[in-house]
Amino acid sequence: MKSKLIFLFVLLLAINNKVLAQDIIVLKDSTSIPELEINEAYVSASKSNLKLKEIPASVSILSSKRLEENKIDALPDVSAIVPNFFMPDYGSKLTSPVYIRGIGSRINAPSVGLYVDGVPYFEKAAFNFDFFEIERIEVLRGPQGTLYGRNTMGGILNIETQTPFAYQGTNVKMSVGTYNAYVLNANHYNVLSNKLGYSLSVNYVNKGGYYQNDFLNNKADDLISVGFRNNLIMKVTSNLTIKNIASFESSDEGGYPYAQYDSTIMGDLPISYNQHSSYNRKLFSDALIVDYAGSNVNIKSTTSYQLLDDLQKIDQDFTNDSTLFADQDQIQNMLSQEIIVRSDNEKKYSWLLGGYGFIQRFDKKVDVDLYNYDMNVIKNYDRTIYGGALFHQSSLNNFLIRNFSITTGIRLDYEKDSEDYLYDRGVAGSYTTVDDTTGTLESFVLLPKLAVNYKIGESVVYAGVTNGYKTGGFNSTFDEDRPQDFTYEPEYSWNYEVGVKTSFFNKMMYANAAIFYIDWDNQQIYQTNPSGYGSRLTNAGETESKGIELSLQAEPLNGYNVSINYGYTHATFKSYIVDEQEDYTGNFLPFIPKNTLSFQLNKIFYLKNNIIDNIKVNLLYKGLGKLYFNEDNTASEDFYGVLNANLSFVRNNFQVDIWGRNLTNENYYTHFFSVYEYNFVQNGRPINFGMDIKFKF
Repeated sequence: MKSKLIFLFVLLLAINNKVLAQDIIVLKDSTSIPELEINEAYVSASKSNLKLKEIPASVSILSSKRLEENKIDALPDVSAIVPNFFMPDYGSKLTSPVYIRGIGSRINAPSVGLYVDGVPYFEKAAFNFDFFEIERIEVLRGPQGTLYGRNTMGGILNIETQTPFAYQGTNVKMSVGTYNAYVLNANHYNVLSNKLGYSLSVNYVNKGGYYQNDFLNNKADDLISVGFRNNLIMKVTSNLTIKNIASFESSDEGGYPYAQYDSTIMGDLPISYNQHSSYNRKLFSDALIVDYAGSNVNIKSTTSYQLLDDLQKIDQDFTNDSTLFADQDQIQNMLSQEIIVRSDNEKKYSWLLGGYGFIQRFDKKVDVDLYNYDMNVIKNYDRTIYGGALFHQSSLNNFLIRNFSITTGIRLDYEKDSEDYLYDRGVAGSYTTVDDTTGTLESFVLLPKLAVNYKIGESVVYAGVTNGYKTGGFNSTFDEDRPQDFTYEPEYSWNYEVGVKTSFFNKMMYANAAIFYIDWDNQQIYQTNPSGYGSRLTNAGETESKGIELSLQAEPLNGYNVSINYGYTHATFKSYIVDEQEDYTGNFLPFIPKNTLSFQLNKIFYLKNNIIDNIKVNLLYKGLGKLYFNEDNTASEDFYGVLNANLSFVRNNFQVDIWGRNLTNENYYTHFFSVYEYNFVQNGRPINFGMDIKFKF
């Protein structure tokens, strides 16, 4: 793989020299300048209107240009492009865990927060959605508990979409790819006056699927998805702005392309199970944002609502036999309100004060057929979570000495979680109630933060200590003879971080580096129930994660744009004793890649003819690993990398992209698990190609 990457780099240099000899004008890529200057951009996720270099934490920003170049269609595509960020493909949009710096959760509530246009996404089942007209993605690594509270131990993902006051016009994109992949996207942005603007976007995705189920003779992972987004902005006065942003996505997909792993041949057998599995989801979000910018203070109110309505059907034995089939039907409603008042950041003392409240309702039913026992199991969950918080953050600039600042923060977070659980079992059509339990969990936590910044010329050195917290909860499945597994406890962490953000050569090169250490207690660990049916969370003893992060962006010569991102995570159990037979102390945490690496090379060739204005070339190498799939570290995937490429031909407002993914057809496993006496794996996506056609009016 390394030799192939070097070959492609040398080939691109040769093409550059060749086209120069043929009287092609090569100019500095003007579109790459904003990409470098993104390091000077304001980060909305900071809530303090701070620039990237002013935030005393490790932050990455992916601009719309970067998303387009790398054909990032959903959050899993961001893996490895951001240091120590990993979102694996586990077979459907339902199972969409996110890991940052070794912190993540496979099931139940996430350990990384996600906000889209001000709307919090509390459930991982909503994390994997189709991207279209995304302005940028901000990734804040490390606990963000002071400003965001619950379930942000790993960090925050903040996604902003395009707005009509930043761009007017109509965009149309049509895409076709191998494996029967088709995409149609249309977006219109307009301003009716200098006070009122709107946008409307629609999106259609069809994927024929990569993996064949031999038994059913169909694709296991086909997908049809339809979505829209509406953005309405009204500038009531010069100081007052009101926004309403609504989005909807309906997706119908096959899922779980799991193949049995045969240890005798050290490889996987064909995918072959007799009942088609699927996941259908409807996701609606709406945010009302009122922003008042006064001369001394800014007041921002965000009211949001989200509806998640989904249905999972899964053949849980993944074999030709009719052993176990489950339906999970759920509806979730979430309403939240946040108010933030902050001062002018240009003064020596700046502050932020906020309040937050939410309520989340779950109505879930799980229906399981156990064919071998002529048994049907029905479980109903009626759950309500509500909570509130008060938070404050203060910053002193030029504290004691010039260019030295100190930031402190604190958050009071309260939450109450109640669930009514009803378990009915039917044998030969006769039903009895096995369990009827009501549980309540309550928590009240104090989340502090301390960070310092020191500016030296074009460089900023920072250090910080932050407290992370993830709520406890109720397990959806647990063995009836182990009632103690009905709930799991909260987990807590302390994150220690030192970093530097700097630029060189008149801001033609930017570099960010960080070293971190995370110490946390009561880590919530994913485990299969002893009966073999279902999974649950349980609490480990003590865990630690330590590592480094490095990002580099530069324009070295002839308008080339280079981006390198590397992350190393060493996450282990400091103490985890299950029983006398199982002691995982010292083992690596599962599902966490030790290394994440990306290398991106961009080049634009400007032409002296009337057919094509310019040709854009983009190469992206992404690698990650080694990662383990279980606590005893007996199943793992070594470091692997994939090579992607994109070639664009541009003429005025018309563009054609020819792209390829996994060009070397790298073989790797994204998932490994055991069911009863069988082991199963999911293969990574094979080499695939496609073409995009884009119009701008």
